[in-house]
Amino acid sequence: MAVPVAVRSDLRPQPVRWLDIVAPPSFSALVWGRSWCRCGFERTARGRSGVLALIEAHTAHPDSCPLLNTEGSEAA
Repeated sequence: MAVPVAVRSDLRPQPVRWLDIVAPPSFSALVWGRSWCRCGFERTARGRSGVLALIEAHTAHPDSCPLLNTEGSEAA
């Protein structure tokens, strides 16, 4: 007897957060960036120091993201 099997086509991992940085080749050009996440986290920055801070915030975000941090749900 054959058993019907449903095959899901959406098994690939879906991105949750993104980091977009634009750094033109000219050193004097304005550098800007944007970081956003499906949870609602969104930040933008302009200038080299601002973009470096944005990268740090983007890197630290998974610790507080409700979509990525599952520690709270495991403890319950």
